[in-house]
Amino acid sequence: MSQSLSLLLALLVFAAPLAAAPPEALTTLRVEREAAEARDHARLMVLVEDRGALEQALFEAREARDDALRRRADLETRREALEAREAVLEARREKEQGQALSALLSTLQSYSGELRDGLADSWLTVGGAMPPPRLNDVKVLELTHVEGLADSLLALTVESGRVAVVEAPVAGADGAVTRRKVVRLGDMAAFSEGQLLRRGAGNGILAVAQYTPPPVSKRLAAFQAGESPVLVLDPTRGQVIAALAQRPRLAERFQQGGAVGYVVVALGTLGLLAALAQYGYLLRVTLAVRRQRRELDRLRDDNPLGRVLGRFRILDDGHAPEALEARLDEAILAEQPKLERGQALIKLLAAVAPLLGLLGTVTGMIVTFQSITVFGTGNPQLMAGGISQALVTTVLGLVTAVPLLFAHTALASRSRQLVGIVEGEACAALAQHLEARASSPSKNTEQRSHHAALA
Repeated sequence: MSQSLSLLLALLVFAAPLAAAPPEALTTLRVEREAAEARDHARLMVLVEDRGALEQALFEAREARDDALRRRADLETRREALEAREAVLEARREKEQGQALSALLSTLQSYSGELRDGLADSWLTVGGAMPPPRLNDVKVLELTHVEGLADSLLALTVESGRVAVVEAPVAGADGAVTRRKVVRLGDMAAFSEGQLLRRGAGNGILAVAQYTPPPVSKRLAAFQAGESPVLVLDPTRGQVIAALAQRPRLAERFQQGGAVGYVVVALGTLGLLAALAQYGYLLRVTLAVRRQRRELDRLRDDNPLGRVLGRFRILDDGHAPEALEARLDEAILAEQPKLERGQALIKLLAAVAPLLGLLGTVTGMIVTFQSITVFGTGNPQLMAGGISQALVTTVLGLVTAVPLLFAHTALASRSRQLVGIVEGEACAALAQHLEARASSPSKNTEQRSHHAALA
């Protein structure tokens, strides 16, 4: 019966494949089937003949089955424990991830708000990128929020290194708002038509800066027109330009000097006018003296040399040489005050100007110390007025004294030169006269006899 069962099982297993297989495959399968049947038959015959071996094989099979069942139970228990641990870890991960996202959202909300407030006065938003969105109303952080913030920051970074030309409303110095082409230099500055711009009160309106230095304005206009590649940039974001705008003009400097400063300037002006007038007179006299030296036979009264020689020639020949020399000295001394006119005044003003500047310095420091006594040293602006007055008067005194000293030196040199020329020509004329008298003794004797008779 067992042999019939084995044959039936073999038929069921190999029936279907044999039906579709080729003849060669069928022959191989038939050989293998017959070999397997022979082995199974031999084993079955051994088990049938040896019942103890059959029972032993059955026992071993049951032991193997029980061992597999126990192992399966252990694996099931372990699987359940691992699944429970996985659930705990998943819950913990979700909780920690939620806390991290909440902290990240809070940080992004804070920094986005601060960044928008910082960009309120930035040039990047003028015709450029938009500031990052505020995340204050966001309850749950999403990927789109992070991507939007990153894109906005990237766009702002790109705009910070780009020179852009945009159209924007600009308020002029008269308050009129017009649309102009504005050149934006990253986040540093902006200008239009050679004028630096500043951010307005709101609504995206720009305004012309209070002051733009003329050289800077010229370069900016040339750069905007494409005529020059040179660009003037204030790296302090307008602080240097603001300092230049607050720098006082020349008239304002004089006003800072106070009453003493006005006195110093008035005296300096008076001294310079006197020096210029006298120097012009000396130049005219110099030209007249040169012309007179070329024509000594025709004496004129428009120059000191002509007047001195004219007075010498009308003298009587009977005067002694000492008398003639005294007369020449008298004539020269009579001309010298005109040549040295104004020098004493200019020298006095050159000496007084620094003293007046020192007076203004002392009064300014008195005002400064009075401010310190009343208000203390907490506010330097209260002391700036007195210190400015002190320094300005000192500068005005020195600036007034230096040109006056140069003017006095020039006048003294010119006058001494003229006096020397007149004295030299007068001495030459006296020497010629005495030589002529010495060459004609008879005439001199007759003149002496005539004078004795008259006596």
